Amino acid sequence: MLKIRFLISSIRSFWESKPLTIILFLAILVRLLSVIFAKGWGMLDDHFLVIEVAQSWADGFDVNKWLPWTVGNKGPEGHSFLYVGLHYFLFNFLNAIGLNNPQGKMYVVRLLHATWSLLVVYYGYKITLTFSNLSTAKITGLLLASFWFMPWTSVRNLVEIAAIPLLVWGTWVLVSANEKKHPLLQILFSGLIIGFAFSIRYQVGIYAAGIGLALLIQREFKNTILFGLGVIASILLIQGGIDLFIWGRPFAEMGEYIQYNIDNKYNFIQGGWYNYFLLILGMLLPPISLFLFFGAFYNPQKRWVLFLPVIFFIAFHAYFPNKQERFILTILPSFIICGSIGWHAFLENSMWWKKHALLYRNLWIWFWVLNTVLLFTLSTMYSKKSRVEAMYSLYKYKNITEIMVENTNAEKVDILPQFYAGQKIVSVDISQNKPLDSFKNKMGVIEENSRFVLFVGDNNLDQRIKNISKIYKNLVIETTAKPGYLDQLMYKLNPSKNTNQTIYIYRNRKFYPDKMSGE
Repeated sequence: MLKIRFLISSIRSFWESKPLTIILFLAILVRLLSVIFAKGWGMLDDHFLVIEVAQSWADGFDVNKWLPWTVGNKGPEGHSFLYVGLHYFLFNFLNAIGLNNPQGKMYVVRLLHATWSLLVVYYGYKITLTFSNLSTAKITGLLLASFWFMPWTSVRNLVEIAAIPLLVWGTWVLVSANEKKHPLLQILFSGLIIGFAFSIRYQVGIYAAGIGLALLIQREFKNTILFGLGVIASILLIQGGIDLFIWGRPFAEMGEYIQYNIDNKYNFIQGGWYNYFLLILGMLLPPISLFLFFGAFYNPQKRWVLFLPVIFFIAFHAYFPNKQERFILTILPSFIICGSIGWHAFLENSMWWKKHALLYRNLWIWFWVLNTVLLFTLSTMYSKKSRVEAMYSLYKYKNITEIMVENTNAEKVDILPQFYAGQKIVSVDISQNKPLDSFKNKMGVIEENSRFVLFVGDNNLDQRIKNISKIYKNLVIETTAKPGYLDQLMYKLNPSKNTNQTIYIYRNRKFYPDKMSGE
């Protein structure tokens, strides 16, 4: 008993003397969970627009035909090549040192992203300490370290997430400039960092505009110019330079991106202007989210440089018709920082909350209990598990060239991640809209070229196998890839929107007579 009390006392003492160390340790711990367990991907963009593309470049082909020298390329499509290009160089390096296993590569990718996200925790703590006090900085640091969605999103390959550390770091460089030996160079450097973030996620320009307006309101005209020059110089060198090298003209991809979004602004998820506000309130968990929301708007004139970039970013996305949830993720850490500072400033002068201290304490206890449950649930979620494992089961077989994906339960077949098979594969997709008969050759025969046949889903499985076996007479079950626990739950809740089903992998013994073991 005495040892436990001594341990608790030691932890409390260390927390009082080294709070940032404990916060970073917690952030590392929960992110390591996601590095190890949060395999797969969250949305199509964080795999098929990054990982698949970068690996195909490293392997000498261009899966999406993005590059101008690729046969079939139709010009820029609006993709910034900076982020995917960094993955291309990483995969080249991993190939060079002999790390070819796709799952092994993704452990490295997730670890690098998790490490990168620690900048948000570190500089978020520093920013809060600058505008508030140690107590507020502790709370903010804990939130940034362990908010239930932070570790899982931190290891996803989304440009919306990858840009966040640069925003928080750039903001810290700006707000701490006066404490440095050369403050003007710090302001310029801040602009360079934010400009770098722009080349990952174009919407960061809205955040930069908010900072520029904040500096103008504070009548810091020299700082406004220096910050703006830093942003512009970074964009010219990185975004402009990459496009100039690839397309022979600067900002080719950015221009196409803007035009595409204007032309297709009504072709994606729509919603009212309040949708993102409701999303933020929900993700940050009431009632704490209400505190943060109130705090973000409380006396903003005392922290224009934090408030205006956040409100500009949210306002733009609230106005723009295309309202995909991931768009708002970029601003959430900055919103938490701004809201926490404002809320605790209000709390210091609130007699009502001082009289209801027990209620306030219980609300936080409720939050941390709920947050902890969600944190460990999401941080260990293997998303899109069946699709990943189905393709990874093929990795040990070489020269596959072609597979068949049979999903006649659906109108179309979902794209499968070739990356995990470790090779370029042609997929013959059988669906309600493209039945097996549509693949007859000129002689009216369906050729038996697929090395494996993947049956998606359980519905009418036996009959579907019989139908394919009339052509493929040498099929034998290889393995079964089952969805993860949350994938199964999402499918049960909404089967039409979530295609996370069991996949049955059959081997064609005509090409591979014997089953191979893994590496």
